[in-house]
Amino acid sequence: MSTTNYQPVPFEFERLPEEEMARRGREFLGRLGCRRSVREFSPDPVPRALIETAIAAANTAPSGANRQPWHFVAVSDPAIKAEIRVAAEAEEREFYEGGRAVEAWLEALAPLGTGWRKPFLETAPWLVAVFKQIFARAEDGAKGTNYYVNESVGIACGLFIAAVNEMGLTTLTHTPQPMRFLSRILGRPDSERPFILFPVGYPHPECQVPSITKKDLAQVSSWFEG
Repeated sequence: MSTTNYQPVPFEFERLPEEEMARRGREFLGRLGCRRSVREFSPDPVPRALIETAIAAANTAPSGANRQPWHFVAVSDPAIKAEIRVAAEAEEREFYEGGRAVEAWLEALAPLGTGWRKPFLETAPWLVAVFKQIFARAEDGAKGTNYYVNESVGIACGLFIAAVNEMGLTTLTHTPQPMRFLSRILGRPDSERPFILFPVGYPHPECQVPSITKKDLAQVSSWFEG
């Protein structure tokens, strides 16, 4: 295997005292523990700089061969948000009422209180559509390979959610299926596919969320210690 293109640089790293590491971890976990998926947003404006910071945080994610196979499209234009809502609700109505969803799936969604109407797509001050780049496209039009695309984009989206929460904003992972309408409305190339649509903003003062819990640590982890 050729390594002629491998040009390493020193890794700058500060090793922290264990007490400081634990403190930071607890504080971060505490803030993440307050995170909720929100479907009722305040129309209050959110500065573009905050959305840029969240996208920049997502862009630090690791990716297969460092291809960074993602593209974030941020929308605050009311007309475009309205067009997205119309298209999304058409797909969602077909899902909930048109027979796309099997009964078991609808039963699983019942505790969340969801339905086909999605007013938050217009109310939230920002919509951030994330696209996965299923292949690379060179300037001359030639196709290139991207690796571990879904895994890479999923990690980036997780960092985006964490950054939004850390700044005191709320969001929702909205995934109407199919989402091809986002490619059409937002003018994305054939090398990309919609991955997630994030409405971002402040929660409405009277916002309510489902009464749900998370699995505890013992349910989601196994340990083999030496």
